[in-house]
Amino acid sequence: MNKPTDTKDAPDSVRPHFNFDNSYARTFEGFFAREQAAPASAPKLLQLNHALAEELGLDPSALDSEAGLAIFSGNAIPDGAEPLAQAYAGHQFGGFASQLGDGRALLLGEVIDTQQRRRDIQLKGSGRTPFSRGGDGKAALGPVLREYLIGEGMHALGIPTTRALAAVTTGEDVYREIALPGAVLTRVAASHIRVGTFQFFAGHGGVDKVRALADYAMARHYPDTASADNPYLAFFTAVADAQASLVARWMTVGFIHGVMNTDNMTISGETIDYGPCAFMDTYAPDTVFSSIDRQGRYAYANQSVILSWNLTRFAETLVPLVDPDQDRAIELLTDAIHKIQPLYENYWLAGMRSKLGLTTEDPNDLDLVNDLHWVMKDGHADFTLVFRRLSQAVRGENDAVQQLFDQSGAFDVWARRWRKRLEQEGGPAETRAQAMDRVNPIYIPRNHKVEEALSAAVDHADMKPFSKLLKVLSHPFDEVAGNEAYAEPKPDPSYKTFCGT
Repeated sequence: MNKPTDTKDAPDSVRPHFNFDNSYARTFEGFFAREQAAPASAPKLLQLNHALAEELGLDPSALDSEAGLAIFSGNAIPDGAEPLAQAYAGHQFGGFASQLGDGRALLLGEVIDTQQRRRDIQLKGSGRTPFSRGGDGKAALGPVLREYLIGEGMHALGIPTTRALAAVTTGEDVYREIALPGAVLTRVAASHIRVGTFQFFAGHGGVDKVRALADYAMARHYPDTASADNPYLAFFTAVADAQASLVARWMTVGFIHGVMNTDNMTISGETIDYGPCAFMDTYAPDTVFSSIDRQGRYAYANQSVILSWNLTRFAETLVPLVDPDQDRAIELLTDAIHKIQPLYENYWLAGMRSKLGLTTEDPNDLDLVNDLHWVMKDGHADFTLVFRRLSQAVRGENDAVQQLFDQSGAFDVWARRWRKRLEQEGGPAETRAQAMDRVNPIYIPRNHKVEEALSAAVDHADMKPFSKLLKVLSHPFDEVAGNEAYAEPKPDPSYKTFCGT
């Protein structure tokens, strides 16, 4: 097998320049494996994220070249890169695996972006690593494009997420149940440090290594915690806050991650690893999209519970750092854990108030929100469109939202309470409606539209549906004439997604 080439062989005018500063590689030798990507025989660039490239301080025109394609496909190593596969552990569906790691991904390095933020650049689907556990380390085109679409859709919705810089095909097939086009995703993240990373360091490195990882993650993501009276407790609280906010945002848009394992929970508070994920159409709190989640562990309604469960596993790794007295450390962390659900509920309720056009707080708001969810469930109403069309009701057009329910009687009863609540606040109706439209999307990655785009790309090498959907999702709050099909649901109770990258 040929080794990747170095981009210094390319002409300087087209050679991509990355501002690499690889602090993880400098700091944690022994907790990653230096590795090379598997070369691609006939790579082709399918998608390049020009806006993200500029944000990273990269030249899109240099990336949109043969030299850029060579990097994105794994055929070349950019100047300053130190490709490595990170080690981590994790609880997967509740069962602990002491060693997982990047089995199909390579961290090329870290760049300092235009806002002086440190960002990881990673190839996903680039071939086997020492952590592949029997897999081929490759990715199929469908899952790569799914992650690109969903990640960019989440970003446009204002939800913290990893993002895609590029998607390429390799010119080779990968074999799952059938032969599929191979592909590589270039993923950008605030970092790839996970709860599972801490679990691996705790199991394989001891207290000193966990402390080093914590110090590194604090400096990188939560620098203010270093000056706290108890820095490691403050660090845990900061991570819990970021994750509580994140999951609350998922819930307000009907997003279901699908595999909330501890190795899929970032310390930075970004959404990561879009495998069997999807957005809910008809509101049903027990909705599960993952084909492997047969018990509903990661159902929509369970995501907040798993939030606390995963963070408890994180807390266990920090016990020796929080206090030399183990009992005291457990007491402090347990107290912090008990605050996670109230914290999540505050974020969630604040988000729901905004979706309902409320700008003040009332003790009865929780009941008002919960009752709407029950009405949606009983009426088999579309989650996204109910909230979006409430702004039309504010404008005096009630039919649009009423039509979403099997029978609108229960909704009408609820709506009278809601209008009385709005009257408490006063203010111009149009101003309120416009504010609601800024937080309630009209376009989400509808499952059937996502599948249409992926099918066209995979089965017919037609990227037009993907490009159109990506364009629509980049402006989720702006209703555009001609895009009605992207707003309409097509619920399929049997719809399932699969881990595939």
